[in-house]
Amino acid sequence: MTTEYPLYIDGEFVQSGQPLTVTNPFDGTPAGSTWLASADDLERAIVAAQTAFRTFGTTPVFDRVDLLKQLAAKLKERRLDVIDLIVREAGKPVGEATVEVDRGVFTIETAAEEAKRIQGDVIPLDLLPSSKGRFGIVRRYPIGPIAGISPFNFPLNLALHKVAPAIASGNTIVLKPPTLAPLTMLLIAQLADEIGLPKGVLNVLPMDRSTGDKLVEDDRFKLLSFTGSPDVGWDMKRRAGVKPVVLELGGNAGVLVDDDADLDFAVSRIRMGAFAYAGQVCISVQRVFIHEAVFDTVRDQIVDASSKLRMGDPANPATELGPMIDDKAAARTESWIADAVREGATILTGGKAQGRFFEPTVIENANPRSFVCSREAFAPLVTLFPVESFGEGIVRLNDSEYGLQAGVFTNRLENALTAFERIEAGGVIINDVPTYRIDHMPYGGVKSSGLSREGIRYAIEDMTEPRLMVINRLDSQRLPE
Repeated sequence: MTTEYPLYIDGEFVQSGQPLTVTNPFDGTPAGSTWLASADDLERAIVAAQTAFRTFGTTPVFDRVDLLKQLAAKLKERRLDVIDLIVREAGKPVGEATVEVDRGVFTIETAAEEAKRIQGDVIPLDLLPSSKGRFGIVRRYPIGPIAGISPFNFPLNLALHKVAPAIASGNTIVLKPPTLAPLTMLLIAQLADEIGLPKGVLNVLPMDRSTGDKLVEDDRFKLLSFTGSPDVGWDMKRRAGVKPVVLELGGNAGVLVDDDADLDFAVSRIRMGAFAYAGQVCISVQRVFIHEAVFDTVRDQIVDASSKLRMGDPANPATELGPMIDDKAAARTESWIADAVREGATILTGGKAQGRFFEPTVIENANPRSFVCSREAFAPLVTLFPVESFGEGIVRLNDSEYGLQAGVFTNRLENALTAFERIEAGGVIINDVPTYRIDHMPYGGVKSSGLSREGIRYAIEDMTEPRLMVINRLDSQRLPE
């Protein structure tokens, strides 16, 4: 029997008139079922978030900390259930799903700690004679109901990067989880209900895009936080009106391998970074620029390591490469690679779809303007390029409309510092791949890769606004000498 996961609106579990069956990408079996929210459902959720904010926005810190700690404890308690659900609805290998759940616990626990550190300032204002006796107090206040839209590739943790800081900062949130993998956050809603999270603080509603447009355009939301594709994200920003927008939009992450790098380590990390979750990761390694002195060695090692990846059932702990999210994703990837070959690229290994599975693919001699280089492939493929110098590698890496994160393998401090100064990305990871992330660091991109930053502390800054109180001590003129 298929488990049902109702919508969560205003502290109640509800159904709608449009059922949604979520299927396992591995074998097409039902992972569970839910419903797509109607326009009326969404309206009810928005009103609930507005109403709840009037009281939750003034909830003392210790209450918010306690709620987050309880939620983290609940997630630990249901850890195996959540891992299993991610494997079944997202097709994520069980080892990677385990890491995601453990990171989810860390994200919530970090939010509980950051809730204690939402601080302000006391500033002197008597810098001119006319301001004698005055000083200012700056305090951060929650901004109000938040619209969150999260993607399928990390159905738990990327959603928690919106939900946890919202709760920590005293805001309410309406979350649209991905229709391809909505069940995980509907289960989290059940856990939130069990700990007594006040009604209306969290609302979780899968919905189609036309219904979800209201999340973007409705002025009752005071912030839109979106993680997804660049084309969709920037269109949302254009339609969002005056509300602030946080965009995490991915890219075509680059790696630069210097001639003095630890090559064995670099290859092992590139293998992970390019093929984790079948490349369906915003910071998946897509372009690798290798100093020509070590190019042949690194190329051959990457090809060898990639061809040994174990494809199979994501529920099997031995599986390293599971299916892509749907047939369309696999077919699209095969088409892009065929286009690259027609433009002169050479496939060194892989290149073919096997149903929803896609062979781990390594390409060289690709045209930098081809889709597999210039756009976000979101697939298990990596392109390799020789460069004559470290400086050329930086220039080639920067030749992209994206700039989320970059990885640099070098043992020269001066090259590491140069990379940090000159690479156009939100993060430069030295001696590791751009796929590295820990959940309290600032995470986000430049250029077409996004706007603002996630990471709990940094998300809280977007979810709160500074407010100034000026105090004029009227007795300051009469103080005794």
